[in-house]
Amino acid sequence: MSFNHYAKMKRILAEQPDDWYVQRFDQPTSAKNFRGETVTYEHYYRVYTADNVPIKYCKFQKIDKFASIMGKSVEELTIIVART
Repeated sequence: MSFNHYAKMKRILAEQPDDWYVQRFDQPTSAKNFRGETVTYEHYYRVYTADNVPIKYCKFQKIDKFASIMGKSVEELTIIVART
């Protein structure tokens, strides 16, 4: 079975209070896909607790995939754009 980072985040967030939020950072980042290829993105997202603490392992690039795994639409997520 292959590693699925989004499924891991779902398990982690299931143990968190429901008041977490997503913050978008408009900074380039890269990640390896399941084929081992490095893909570059213009932005990334990180999930934070209500106390503004980043939740370990909850950094990702695809908001639509994250929303789908969490059983929500993108519009239902609380997303804050970080000021740079």
